[in-house]
Amino acid sequence: MDKTGTSGALIKMEGFSSGGNSTLVYFGCADCSVEAARVVQFGGRIQREKTSIGQYGFIALVYDTEGNMFGLHSMQ
Repeated sequence: MDKTGTSGALIKMEGFSSGGNSTLVYFGCADCSVEAARVVQFGGRIQREKTSIGQYGFIALVYDTEGNMFGLHSMQ
C-alpha cells in the first residue's frame, strides 16, 4: 500500500453475480473501521463491518448516500 498505482483482484462474493454492475472499488486507508464510521456520520451505511482477510489486512463494505457500495481496505 506504500506504492503508487492501482492493484486488483478477482474474487467470488456470495450474494453478487458476475457481470453487469458487479465491480467493487476499494479505497486504501489507515484503518477501515475509522473510515466506515465516517461514512455513517455523513449519511451512508455499513454493509459489512471491519473484517479480517488474513495476511492481507482488513476490509469493510459500505454504501454512500446514493446507494453505491464501495470497499475500504487497511492493514491495521
